[in-house]
Formats: sequence, structure tokens, C-alpha cells
Amino acid sequence: MKKIITFSALFMFISSGVFAQGAQIPAVMVKDIDERPFNTADISNDGKPIIINFWATWCSPCKRELNNIAELYSDWQEETGVKLIAVTIDDTRNVSKVEPYVNGEGWEFDILLDINQDLKRAMSVNNIPHTFLVNSEGKIVWQHNSYSEGDEYHLYELVKKLANGEEITE
Repeated sequence: MKKIITFSALFMFISSGVFAQGAQIPAVMVKDIDERPFNTADISNDGKPIIINFWATWCSPCKRELNNIAELYSDWQEETGVKLIAVTIDDTRNVSKVEPYVNGEGWEFDILLDINQDLKRAMSVNNIPHTFLVNSEGKIVWQHNSYSEGDEYHLYELVKKLANGEEITE
């Protein structure tokens, strides 16, 4: 019986990915929207919450989610100081569509290009959209994948909790 429990615990650890609550953002080289190299270890927000959202130009739910957040983002920033980083997983064939799309939508958040999907793999992202919430210590405290209308309001409630120094318990 002891061997089964040990194996089960090991399996749960491996299958859960590296992003259990409290994990740090991994250091991976990606590019910014201007295609300059950027190390994700440098992601910071002066102790305020950070949202990291994985998306792609070909993903309708991703674009719906980020467009809905974009409508509220300036208010979110004013109230909580939150920073949103939208990480596109568009490959080399589609990456040229990213900047025109972002500019056309008027998104005012940071955009990173994960062309080789190295960050996506490092963060165990299987499906997009996939959203991570990072606390003042740079630790991932919540994550969610997929999108339904209104999910942005739940996300904002969690951001407010973090901004007020509360812990996320879900």
C-alpha cells in the first residue's frame, strides 16, 4: 500500500505541471512586440498584481476575452495597479498578424511573442486562452483556461484581493 501512495503522489506532482500554487514565472527568452529579445524572468510590476494571458490571433475565445478585458483595463490599472501581459503563441507563419491586430483593437497591455512556444511549454499551457495571476512576490496564485463571457469579472475580483493584500484560496 505504501508503494501505491508514493507512486500516486509522484504521478500527481508530475501531471500537475510545474505551476502549482506558489511557483515562480520561469526564465524563458521570448520577444516583445518589437521583436526584441525579452527574458520572462524580468516580468515585474513593483509588487502589484500581474495577469499573464496566453492567446493567439486564430483563437476566437482568446480575442473575445482580451477585448473584454481591454474595455475595463484602464479602470483595473487605476484601482489596483495590475499589469496584463498577453503572450501570443502565434508561430512564424502568423506572427506578422499580431501587431496589426493589437493596434487595431487598441490594446494597451504588454504583448510578448512566444513564437517557438517555449514559455507555453515551460508553464504547462495545453489549451488557450490560459490565464495566470501573479502576486506581489512574483508567485503564481491562480490559473484558469478557456473563456466564458463574464470570466473577466471573476478575474478582477481576484486581482482586487491581491491588490488589497488578501490571499487567493481557490
